[in-house]
Formats: sequence, C-alpha cells, structure tokens
Amino acid sequence: MAKKKGPQEGAKRVDNPNVQGLHAEVLEQPITQTLEINYMPYAMSVIVSRAIPEIDGFKPSHRKLLYTMYQMKLLGGARTKSANVVGQTMKLNPHGDQAIYDTMVRLSRGYGALLHPLVDSKGNFGKVYSRDMAWAASRYTEVRLDAICAELFRDIDQDTVDFVPNYDGTLQEPTLLPTTFPNVLVSANQGIAVGMASNLCGFHLGEVCDATVAYLKNPNCDLTATLKAPDFPTGGELLYDAEELSAIYRTGRGSFKVQAKWRYVKEENLIEIYEIPYTTTVEAIMDKVAELVKGGKVKEISDMRDETDLTGLKLAIDLKRGTDPDKLMAKLFRMTPLRDSFACNFNILIAGMPRVMGVREILEEWTAWRMEGVRRRTYFVMKKKQDKLHLLKGLKRILLDIDRAIQIIRDTEEDAEVVPNLMIGFGIDEVQAEYVADIRLRNINKEYILKRIEETSSLEQEIADLQDIVNRPERVKEIIISELANVKKKYAVPRRTALVYEHALESSDPEEDIPDYPVNVFLSREGYFKKITPQSLRMSSEQKYKEGDGAFLSWECGNRDELLVFTDKQQCYKTRMSDFDDAKASVLGDYLPTKLGFDEGESFVWACIPGDYSGNLLFFFQNGKAARVELSGYQTQTRRKRLTGAYSDKSPLVTAYLLREEMEMAVWSTEGRALIFHTASLAPKATRSTQGVNIMTLKPKYRLEGAAPLSATPIQNAARYRARSLPVAGALLREEDRGEEQMSLMELS
Repeated sequence: MAKKKGPQEGAKRVDNPNVQGLHAEVLEQPITQTLEINYMPYAMSVIVSRAIPEIDGFKPSHRKLLYTMYQMKLLGGARTKSANVVGQTMKLNPHGDQAIYDTMVRLSRGYGALLHPLVDSKGNFGKVYSRDMAWAASRYTEVRLDAICAELFRDIDQDTVDFVPNYDGTLQEPTLLPTTFPNVLVSANQGIAVGMASNLCGFHLGEVCDATVAYLKNPNCDLTATLKAPDFPTGGELLYDAEELSAIYRTGRGSFKVQAKWRYVKEENLIEIYEIPYTTTVEAIMDKVAELVKGGKVKEISDMRDETDLTGLKLAIDLKRGTDPDKLMAKLFRMTPLRDSFACNFNILIAGMPRVMGVREILEEWTAWRMEGVRRRTYFVMKKKQDKLHLLKGLKRILLDIDRAIQIIRDTEEDAEVVPNLMIGFGIDEVQAEYVADIRLRNINKEYILKRIEETSSLEQEIADLQDIVNRPERVKEIIISELANVKKKYAVPRRTALVYEHALESSDPEEDIPDYPVNVFLSREGYFKKITPQSLRMSSEQKYKEGDGAFLSWECGNRDELLVFTDKQQCYKTRMSDFDDAKASVLGDYLPTKLGFDEGESFVWACIPGDYSGNLLFFFQNGKAARVELSGYQTQTRRKRLTGAYSDKSPLVTAYLLREEMEMAVWSTEGRALIFHTASLAPKATRSTQGVNIMTLKPKYRLEGAAPLSATPIQNAARYRARSLPVAGALLREEDRGEEQMSLMELS
C-alpha cells in the first residue's frame, strides 16, 4: 500500500535571493497538494458549517443565535437590547458582532423576510423589500424570541437532539433544533457555498402541516393536493404552472414567476402597487421604470413615487390621460422586476452531506429525523419514570415494615452505615436505600404509604405505554400528526401570495409595446447600420461612411420589421429594427458584428428584411452554383437570435437576393463571361443548407463574381447571354454590356 504524503512531502525548497534575513527559503508545493491540503478543508467548512441549511431549516449561525436567546430566557420573557444578545452569541459563534446582528435582522419580525418570524423585534430593522433602508444599530433595538419558537425548543432538554462542545469547549450547544414542524419548508433560506448553493422558498405553514400529515399516512400521496404552491411574506401573485411546480416538487430544482399586486385609483388616475415579488426591491423597480421612461420605451407614465409608510409598501404611478392601466401593467410586468422569477435549489445537508432533494424527499428525511427525536424523547421520559419506579419499589419494601426500618436506623452507630444496613436489612440497592433514608418522619403515615403504592401501579402502566410507543412506529407517527395539527391550529395564518391560474392571465402581444413608424435603413459594405426617420433624412440626406466603405443595401420599412443578417460562417442573426436607436445620416451607425455579437473572426456578408416570410432567397456561390431556399425556413416561433447552417458551406457565398416574384437574373464570372436565366428554372428547397444546382460552368482558375436582376444591370444585348438550359459557360461580355462602370456585386433592393 502506498504511503500517503504528509503536508510537506513532495515539496521542493528553493532559495529566494529577493528575501532578506532568516526566511530566505521558499517552499514550492504542487498545485494538487495545495488544493488537497488548503482549499478542500476550507470548501468543506463553508459547505458544512456555514452556508447550507440542515434538516431543521437552519444554518449554524441561525441555530447558535436562537439557542443563545433561549438560554437567556427570552422565550416568553421581556425584550432585551440586541447588543446584549449579540455579545452572548459570540460565546457560540466566534464572528464579528455585525455578522451576528445581520443574522438576527433577517430573522426578525420587523425585517419581514420570513413567513413566521422567529425574533420578536422592536425598533427599526429595515425592510426586506427595500435595498436602501438601513436598520438601526444593535444598541438601539430590542428583541426576544417569538412565540412560535416554543415549537423549535420543545423538549430540547429531553435528549431529543445531540449536543456538542462549542468552539473553545466551555459550553454545550445543540447540533440541530427539535422543530415540531418542517421548518425547512416554511422558512425561506438562501446560501452560497464553494462550488454549490442553496435557495429554498417558503411554503404556507398550514399547507406544510397538512402535506406532512398526508405523507405520514400515505408516502405516495399527491403532494400538490395539500401543498398548493410556495408562499412569500411579501405577498404578490404566483403565476401557477402545474408542470413547473410538479418538477420542483419532484427534483428540487426549477423556477416560477411571481408578480406584484396593484390597484387602479380612478379618481386620481394612478396605479398603486402594494405588494412586490420577494426577489426584488422597491429601488430596483423604480430604477428600471425610470430607465424605460427616459429611453422612451414607456410613454404612459408621468410620475412615479415611493409612498411607503407605517401602513406598508406603496408605489404610486401617475398616468397620462387616456392610458389603459391594464395594458400598461402588462407591459411593466414584462419589462421590469414587477414580475420576477424565483429559482429553486433545494440543497440541504443530510448527515453532513449536501443533497438536492424534492419536496417528497425532504418530507421523508424530516419525518425520519422527527420520528427518531420523538422516540428519543419518549425513551428519556420512560427512563426517568423507570428510575422513579425503582425508587418506589424500594420504598414499598420499607413501608411494609416501617418499624423495622426505624429500628435499623436507630441501632446504627455511624451515619455512613445507615444506607448499607438498610440494603442488608431489606434486600434493596444503594439508590433505593439513599431514597428511603432521606424520607422525612412526617411522611411515615398511612396516607403517604397508600399514595406511594398507587403511584407505583400508575407508573408501571405509564412505562408500559411509553415502551409501546418506542417499539411501534405507528404510534410515533400519531404523536407527530397530533403535534402538527396543534402547530397549524396555533400559528397558521392566511396565505399571503395569491395563486393566478393560466385562464386568469391576460395575454398581450409584446409587439404592441414597440412603437411602429416608418424608417429608412442604410447598410454599408463593412456592416455599419443606420436607422433614420424620414423627418431626419429630409433635414440631412448625405450619408457618412468610413474611408474605403460605402453604400451596400437600403430599405424603406417599419420600426417593427425584422432583419436577417448573414455572415461568412453560414450563420444568420435575427434582430428587429426597434433594437436599434434612431440615428442621423451624419453618423457612422451601429457596427453589426459588435451589436449582434458575432463570433470571433466572423464577418458580415448580406442582409434582408423578410417581412411576412413569403418568397425565397437566392444564394450564389463562387463555384458557380445557385441555391433557392424558402424564406419560411428562417421563421422561428421563439425569438431566437441566431440560426446556424443558414446556407451551404461547400463554397464561399458571393451574394444573395430576396425573391418575391419570378424574374430574370444575370450572373457573371471573373473570366468576363455572363449568362441570363429565369428564376423559375430553380426549384425551391426547404433545407437551408442545400448545395443548390450548377448554373455556370467555370474553368479551374475562374469563379463566379456577381449576380443581380437583369433590370438592375447595364446589359443591352440580353438575347446574347440567355441560357436555354443550365449549366452553361456563358458568353463573353461585350463592351456596351459592361456599362460605364464595372458590374459589381451590389444588389438594388
């Protein structure tokens, strides 16, 4: 067996001339060894002892704080200064006071991050829905444990959970808190560890109790029947998707959407938002709305104010005259955090190992853990009763002949011999003899004797019942079910997050949010794009281009139209005119490779406006082939921004043309030959990457140079170049057919 290397084995020492004095030696360590010795212990410490909650629903920082408050008699007692609690917690949690206080704030009623706050707070604790509202210092605020904490510490002193020494071994602390309900599903929790994270949403306490009871009765029950959906302290409306929630319940991963609640105040023509998603803040919403208003994307809002006060959250949005509040809110839901997603990651520590579990698995682990806790508690109580019964049995022997017991005690000369003499005289053990010896004289009467005998009988029955509970899991489940029913009755509150089902959702077309107006579009040979309004173009129509660049394509279209951009890597990028800002003729415009996020080394080749995706695209390649592809092949249901395999990669693309109706096309080669053919001779293909058909036969050193509609070329003797069949070599261009300027690749669209 290979010997495992120690911390310094395998390392190499080297002299460092840059270091003065005694420590001029540097220890070189392999990176694998550094990871194993230094990094892995740190990572495991963060995962196990800091960031990931356990089955009781708490991280170590939460548990240490709450247990300290419990030890300070703050459950049902008067409040004390938060600074006092923070100081005492340092005995268990050796971190800075601010970190401990921040933990307390999140658990407090004032902050409002939990459906059932665990800390009853007094003073300014900020708000979970505000990013900028700072909480007061710990010396100004007061706290105590909330009433529901009685369910966290119930029977903690009856061996329900294990205790371990604190960091310096001076105190004992619980490894878990014996919660009587699945707090892990009720209290929202988030943690970021090393290489993993956890994000648990809260569920309604009553629904969690009902679901746990249903699971205990039938592990294969339908959880969605009792555990409807997550619930959040900030309220809002959850957009109910049965498939999404079912996946989350099954796997522990997934996301769902929550949106704000709002009302329209007709008298003042304003919208009031009074509940927002748990994952966002008032400031984030206002910043995004202000950005949209400033950018001209939302024109229906005249003002927005934060009117939050002691009565709760309220955002007021003043509307312009004639604004439809429903349509405006539908737009804001799509474009702002007023509708936000909650990503679930139910990662929980089970026996020190992180596991991502679905709701059913969590209930399985919690019920198994809770059953063990109830069994331990029952055994603890039974053991106490057995000890008492043992004493009473010894007492019973004495009381049957009390005169003899008194005589033994009186005849004993030394105090230390009383217990041994009673043991010998009545055949009892030392514990029983000590108990008998401590009985007061006033208790040696008939009434006392009869009561003790009755108590013995009662204890025997109770012990037998407790032993039955320990031995029978069914009875343990009955106890847990009764406890859950009691918790629901005492602490359940109405659901805060409303459920909005699919039939209640208002469907609105995102296209309605995009203003539609006529624009003129210009695209240069190098890929600079300009969108100019007709008014701006009338003021200045002279286009600016980079040196060596020039006009390539131009269109008159609408602001809602799509644009297909083709590259030399056989990719097609889809965008909209509305994605570009209105520009002026005097600017260079947007550089498409940067704007659309081209891959490295990818260049612009051609572009078109597909309209309703009727018609065909003609692709002309250097090898003399042409492909006719149906434009509908580039239409997608989702808003995909990039299509791969947009055309054939067998030969470089020369140019392309958007064909709406059949016509004659002219093509020419670098040899100076040209041919004219009718587009009807090319059959349209549904496959985008089709190689096409050969239309021009080329000699090895020549290639196809360009193509254009016949009407856009200077060719005068068309009959000379018309092809009766394809492919053909074409005829040499005459001087008069070349025109005053050399025929180029430019397409006139």
